[in-house]
Amino acid sequence: MSYRQSSDHRLDAWLNRSLSRRSLLVGSALLLGAPYVRLFARAAPTSPSWKTMPFTLGVASGDPTSSGVVLWTRLAPDLANNGGMDPAPVDVRWEIATDEKMTRVVQQGRETATAEWAHSVHVEVDGLEPDRWYWYRFAAGDAVSPIGRTRTLPLESSSPDRFRFVFVSCQNYEQGFFTAYEHVGNEDVDLVFHLGDYIYESAGSEGHARKHAGPKLLTLEQYRSRYAQYKSDPNLQAAHARTPWFVTPDDHEVQNNYANDISERNDPRDAFLLQRAAAYRAYYEHQPLRRSSMPRGPAAQFYRQSGWGTLASFHILDTRQFRTDQPCGDGTKAPCPDVFDPHATLMGDTQERWLFDGLRQSGARWRLIPQQVMMARVDQQPGDERRYSMDQWPGYDAQLQRMMKFLADAKPSNPVVLTGDIHANYVNDLKVDWDDPKSPTVGTEFVGTSISSGGDGADRGVRTQSMLDENPFVKFFNGQRGYVRCTITPASMRAEYEGVDYVSRPDAPRVRRASFLVEDGHPGARRL
Repeated sequence: MSYRQSSDHRLDAWLNRSLSRRSLLVGSALLLGAPYVRLFARAAPTSPSWKTMPFTLGVASGDPTSSGVVLWTRLAPDLANNGGMDPAPVDVRWEIATDEKMTRVVQQGRETATAEWAHSVHVEVDGLEPDRWYWYRFAAGDAVSPIGRTRTLPLESSSPDRFRFVFVSCQNYEQGFFTAYEHVGNEDVDLVFHLGDYIYESAGSEGHARKHAGPKLLTLEQYRSRYAQYKSDPNLQAAHARTPWFVTPDDHEVQNNYANDISERNDPRDAFLLQRAAAYRAYYEHQPLRRSSMPRGPAAQFYRQSGWGTLASFHILDTRQFRTDQPCGDGTKAPCPDVFDPHATLMGDTQERWLFDGLRQSGARWRLIPQQVMMARVDQQPGDERRYSMDQWPGYDAQLQRMMKFLADAKPSNPVVLTGDIHANYVNDLKVDWDDPKSPTVGTEFVGTSISSGGDGADRGVRTQSMLDENPFVKFFNGQRGYVRCTITPASMRAEYEGVDYVSRPDAPRVRRASFLVEDGHPGARRL
């Protein structure tokens, strides 16, 4: 990909070709950062009587604090018709209780679901007790939602003795069933981290386990329709309803391998930013995110910090919105000179400083970095020639080396990187000198496979041994589907790689592929 500036007539032609008049009005306002709501007249919220259930996309919660949490739903009675809602705003009631039968309600209120935000609802509840479970539900008119379960975080000053979570990524609706989410929904964990590729933007095609509805995504309406299709999946709904999530996007929520304002297809910059504005808006509309992450035009605040008392901190990254273009024309290639450009960046200067300051200042025993693309410099080519992914950290060597040097010099306590993106499981030791197996290990990276992207996958293949031989710091490689379940105590972090043998048909049983342990004060993982 390379930057190209469009002429006015090309931009106009693209917009006329791709967007309806209404979408153009809305999209242009988003690109300029103007609130969509100003384009349409306000009306008093209604309380309708429904012919069909409006809570077809389930409920979700996320971004918890020690005193609150975000509760989410979207009214969508007709999924085949982009939600099927009239433009009028709707009064939505919510309540949160300390018991699953909702008899001991501790807070309740009302929100207005508007067409401007796809009739989605984001309730930022506060004033709850720390470190405890709650149950919640919504009602609109005569319809009542399913009951969801959520929880608050421990106080920042508290010292929990355990933290349990799952991390997931990459759920391509066409390429497989979301069976892994059925198992995630049965896990007894405190949080779920979703590390990107919540949807895929490709057009529907034949010959897969399922089929995307609609064309390749460009407009706000198309992104909304795709999210509705994904969130109609019962296993995904169950996983959301069971546990609060922290989410961060990768590339396919907008377009494959985009970099900041540069599209994969070298679309005109203004046209691509219009598409990115629509994509970010639809992402926010369908996730349990706080108002601080509400997009303004093609910009949104996705990187953020949280934590589990003094046991663990989380610095959640955004490696798409601020990155420079992939070097060497993208792909998996031998390094070209641009790989070593000192100004090339995945995070941008501001986010890099924020991350280093946060890791340095955190008092947590374990310092987690949930993010999108693999950090370890993994050589993908057997033999003498080295080939690295230009879309991952190895394509941005100067920033990767700054990261490794920071971990070596600042020595933040127990840094562990959590990664998605590549549809395979890895366990990596992080090194300052990748070429020297005896070089000190400065951190650990757990890479989780996809939920369904890539189809069934494989347990072992010819690549497995060559991957380990080529990269001595890689401790585990596996190409199946699934997720990673982690348990942190003051003494250790345990990562259990849970897999399913197939996603081309439903109901695959869960199989544990491997377990790894990192001990407090000893970076690097050992297999159990």
